[in-house]
Amino acid sequence: MDHHSHGETQTSLTDLLLDYLKDLSDEELKEFKLRLPVNKELKPLPKGQMKTSGRTDFAEMMMNSYSKAGALKVTLEILKKMNLNDLAQRLKEDLQKCNQAGSEQSDMLDTSQLMLHKIKCSLKKKFECVYEGIAKEGQRILLSEIYTELYITEGGTGAVNDEHEVRQIETASKKRQTEDNTVKCNDIFKALCGCETPIRTVLTKGVAGIGKTVSVQKFILDWAEGKANQDVNFIFALPFRDLNLIKGEYSLIELLHRFVPELKSLESTELFGYKVLFIFDGLDECRIPLNFRNNESWFDVTTKMSLDLLLTNLIKGNLLQSALLWITSRPAATNQIPPEYIHRVTEIRGFSDTQKEEYFRRRFRDESLASRIITHVKSSRSLFIMCHIPVFCWISAIVLKRLFSETDRGEIPRTLTEMYTHFLIFQTSLKNDKYMKTHETKLKEYSKQFLLKLGKLAFDNLEKGNLIFYEQDLTENDIDVTEASVYSGVCTKVFKEEYGLYQEKVYCFVHLSIQEYLAALYVFLSNSSADLLETAVDQALESKNGHLDLYLRFLLGLSTDSSKTLLQRLLGPTRISSHTSKETAQYIKEKIKENLSLERTINLFHCLNELGDNSLVEEVQRYLNSGNISADDLSPAQYSALAFVMLMSDEELDVFDLKKYIRSDEQHCRLLPVVKNSRTALPRMPLAEC
Repeated sequence: MDHHSHGETQTSLTDLLLDYLKDLSDEELKEFKLRLPVNKELKPLPKGQMKTSGRTDFAEMMMNSYSKAGALKVTLEILKKMNLNDLAQRLKEDLQKCNQAGSEQSDMLDTSQLMLHKIKCSLKKKFECVYEGIAKEGQRILLSEIYTELYITEGGTGAVNDEHEVRQIETASKKRQTEDNTVKCNDIFKALCGCETPIRTVLTKGVAGIGKTVSVQKFILDWAEGKANQDVNFIFALPFRDLNLIKGEYSLIELLHRFVPELKSLESTELFGYKVLFIFDGLDECRIPLNFRNNESWFDVTTKMSLDLLLTNLIKGNLLQSALLWITSRPAATNQIPPEYIHRVTEIRGFSDTQKEEYFRRRFRDESLASRIITHVKSSRSLFIMCHIPVFCWISAIVLKRLFSETDRGEIPRTLTEMYTHFLIFQTSLKNDKYMKTHETKLKEYSKQFLLKLGKLAFDNLEKGNLIFYEQDLTENDIDVTEASVYSGVCTKVFKEEYGLYQEKVYCFVHLSIQEYLAALYVFLSNSSADLLETAVDQALESKNGHLDLYLRFLLGLSTDSSKTLLQRLLGPTRISSHTSKETAQYIKEKIKENLSLERTINLFHCLNELGDNSLVEEVQRYLNSGNISADDLSPAQYSALAFVMLMSDEELDVFDLKKYIRSDEQHCRLLPVVKNSRTALPRMPLAEC
């Protein structure tokens, strides 16, 4: 071995030891030093120098006293004694690779292995902790302590689902889980038994807040800690919210250098020698055209091109065909990628009914409080269904804990609108309680104006499908987040600030439903048109994918007397337009009689629930309770109500007797959702005719 290569070896070993010392916190490093020497055969290091030395000087002291290999072996022994098992295991593997290299190169650590170690350490630090609901504030929690395996199913296509996300959850909640093909997050690239076709690209879909990003985080963390998917050499996490910020042209290797600086020592051609996984999280947040049809083909990873060209060629398999790809998306955005480039589709369903209860019991040590909250949530089918979404569980926990702890004045929310209004009241009061009471009126007015600005931003971008916002979007809406964060709890609890690539700021609402609520609040407060509510009903019914369904529920819910009282608490003295909810309820009942799509009809019943009008449902429930219901007893609207009652029931139908209720094809179609969610329908009738 010549002097030059020997010098490179020494540098590599020094870097390796230093990397492991850098993985220790200040307290852990202090304990590490106290454990030296590990046995009587080793000479002790000077305590004075060791105590004051930084990590670089300390590493040099160890290697001078124990030799390069000896220092690493001592480090391994101490890490084990400190129960830092993940670090110890990785170091053990690195030392084994050194030994396997042979006696002449026993001190040599392969450059790629050192680079991989650095990348894994970086990813571990980035993904080992989570913040619940909010980004910058709140308790920093280890992901491993709170992670619950989400319910993930396999199958389906990448085609767009023309239902609002909440409607998809309602449907999913009624399906028997035993009939689904389930898959564990870490196994998404493993082929099914008997299937030899390799899986290159996986598309995982799920509604907003259901756990897609957390699943990605857990997958990467398990890989970085050596627990799963160790056949993959490198994982590159490239979220679309960061890719949106990339301007200009890049080659594939140059793009990776921007995201993973540790890769700069790797030649572009070397990528072909490794098993690489690209993770593209948040396709629904993508603002890049992704023009698969017209983009030309490129095959060279060193060629500079636009991000649109680069991504489409990577997904097609033209660039780095051997790479694996994992893409996550909300269902409504999945059709941006042609299905021929997707080899497996999985769907995250969120919490099962059992996991919903487990969530609240884990969150609250007070068993009595947890039981009261669970009982209340289960008493409203709409609320209980929404708890499939982990973020909604978080919102419900915040609101109900406060209300059950402080008061029993009959104001516990029973509708979605009331729950969200209480949530905002609580968040705006966080800052107002903290600052001087003498400025309370001023703070209320500031929070009100800020909410309206956020509401306009939410409304303007709802139809566009934008969930992520950048500095320019905020400037265009006269939103100063820096100032707002000082005065308004809404800024940090509802509209969160995160840091993207190179610490560039990106913003988003905590959940899509928050954006829909604020959009409805803005329209309700700023539009005095007498026919506002009826017009909104019509607009929602005209939507192809139901993107205004939940917005409509909130808008109607805000028009009730109980909501108007809550709004005064939220906004202070405010002039609120007197839209008549009774007339709107009657208008909705007339619409239910029409031949609407199944999804629109079900949403209209939810709208009636927000308005406090359950007359149609109560009529049908009386029929069902009497036991004498027949096809001749029901009007067209009551047929739809029958379907709604059965779908929202806690009990699942094993057998649904169509003969008992149907006298025409029209009634057959109105009861189709009940048929779909029953194990057996008698007699068997073709569903496609509807």
